[in-house]
Amino acid sequence: MPLGKQIILELYQCNAQKLSNPVFIEEVMQQAATAMGATIVTSAFHHFSPNGVSGVVVIQESHLTIHTWPEHAYAAVDIFTCGDIEMQAGVAHLVDVFEAKEQSEQILERGFLGKFDK
Repeated sequence: MPLGKQIILELYQCNAQKLSNPVFIEEVMQQAATAMGATIVTSAFHHFSPNGVSGVVVIQESHLTIHTWPEHAYAAVDIFTCGDIEMQAGVAHLVDVFEAKEQSEQILERGFLGKFDK
């Protein structure tokens, strides 16, 4: 049984203007955490000059991170959790709000307990 699950989400052909606004992105990422049923601990976001935003929402269950490239209408998102939350609800929220026309996701199981016994 894994300790956690991770979704690596790539969002393509997004609304570039939305990917440029750090305040908006922080709100959207917090909304995604809430949609999943996660408990938000804190968050930090940074706007790069001239383009892009990076940020993290720390949740009691682990974290959500995002890195945006507005000039390519692309966002890379990582959702990691060790709790029992609805990760796909967060994914759906991000796809919808950022208006992604295409998405790719990989789901990883992390930290198998049997490996720690050796």
